[in-house]
Amino acid sequence: MKVLVTGGMGYIGSHTCLALLEAGHEPVIFDNLSNSSALVLEQIAKISGVKPAFIEGDIRNTDKLYQVLTGYQCDAVIHFAALKAVGESTEHPLRYYDNNVAGSLSLLRAMDRAAVRRIVFSSSATVYGDPDYIPIDEAHPVRATNPYGWSKVMVEQQLSDLCGSDPRWQATSLRYFNPIGAHESGELGDNPLGVPNNLMPYIAQVAVGRRAKLEIFGADYPTVDGTGVRDYIHVMDLAAGHVKALDNDNHQSGFFACNLGTGTGYSVLQMVAAFTAVSGVQIPCEIKSRRPGDISSSFADPGLARRILNWQSQRDLTSMAADIWRWQTNYPAGI
Repeated sequence: MKVLVTGGMGYIGSHTCLALLEAGHEPVIFDNLSNSSALVLEQIAKISGVKPAFIEGDIRNTDKLYQVLTGYQCDAVIHFAALKAVGESTEHPLRYYDNNVAGSLSLLRAMDRAAVRRIVFSSSATVYGDPDYIPIDEAHPVRATNPYGWSKVMVEQQLSDLCGSDPRWQATSLRYFNPIGAHESGELGDNPLGVPNNLMPYIAQVAVGRRAKLEIFGADYPTVDGTGVRDYIHVMDLAAGHVKALDNDNHQSGFFACNLGTGTGYSVLQMVAAFTAVSGVQIPCEIKSRRPGDISSSFADPGLARRILNWQSQRDLTSMAADIWRWQTNYPAGI
């Protein structure tokens, strides 16, 4: 199957391209490189022996998307391309709605025009907002607490409405929790431009001396140690989930949403301890005030993905931390 992967040069997208190649699919990458590097393509080729087609472009360019979908005769789309920082989204909400929501609408228009009506969407557990209960299952109300989360809710609504209007469409929305880790080869990992927005790449950059200390936003949450608790999932487990969703025939048409997570929550300080145990490096930390839009605890009930997609996470926290450290020591300055 030929699969257009929007945002395929990014962290999760690039690892999913490796999983697609391993499963015998042919990824076609579409990315504007706003938070990624074209050198990622070389790393994919180094690991897999295959260099996927790459087109630089913005998902808000409907005509260009249509040309790529038809020119490469794509059968399906995996849609990652999005801005993804919770804090930044509260400061620049219009930018997030323009890129994430309007961009997705542009993609769906191009797909409909090209008669490509199978899509796997990169959603997020942020759609649940501050949870009423944990673990969070898919029956939990959807109500985000920040513009990033609302942008995911809005795209899910687009997909649901589109599938409801036309039975030829099949859309799977994967609400995943907190991706960490790297490819076990140490040749591909989280490679953000500028200051990382996520916890583990920041910890890794502190460990190799690129950052002076880890800033922990909030130590007064009602959790085991006062710091925020999240469900951290290995990026290659997450990538495998996207391939399972692409190949899933349990729902022939319509909209389907499910969680991808481990079902276990860890606090920020527990993650620091796990990384220190693997790397042998002490991570200096500074406690700061909470960030707008953050919540205290979030972890998944992954049962639906197990039942419908035949998927579950395979890698434990030690593997996640070890793979991050291998990647960061191989490429201390990124690629």
